Amino acid sequence: MKRILTAGCISLGLAGLAASPARADLKLCNNTTSSVSIAIGYKDKEGWASEGWWTAKPTACINLLKGPLIARYYYVYAVDREKGGNWGGKAMVCIKDKIFTIRGLDKCTERGYQQQGFFEVDTGEKQDWTVSLSGDKAPAVPTPAAATVPAQDGTALPVPVPPPPAPGTTTQQ
Repeated sequence: MKRILTAGCISLGLAGLAASPARADLKLCNNTTSSVSIAIGYKDKEGWASEGWWTAKPTACINLLKGPLIARYYYVYAVDREKGGNWGGKAMVCIKDKIFTIRGLDKCTERGYQQQGFFEVDTGEKQDWTVSLSGDKAPAVPTPAAATVPAQDGTALPVPVPPPPAPGTTTQQ
């Protein structure tokens, strides 16, 4: 009788695992010793959008988007809140200093936003992806504005911008 109960419990446990939906999110892991503020850009059914700010505590991971990823490319900008510096790139995206969701990439300054270079994340069309930030970045300096659509060359260069107020989390080298 004991064997039957044990086998039944194992079967139920395995069936429960098989029925669990797989986790699919865009996550960011902050592998630095500072808190980092994060903004993202992406294209969805409604067009281009940017959102911010998440705060990632040192050596912690956070979810930026929950659920299966719908795009191959995502764009990330992160600011080291304690030591200064940032992780950016060539893809120009609209941001603002406070928590935001902005639709569209064009005429950022004309619409009252700032324009910032984000680095590209190629998920390879996977439904789940983790971006990792590491290394100290040089202090931020103002960046000239240039209106372009996010590049798809995978370049990630430090691009300075005035740091936004803290709230959010993510990762990139």
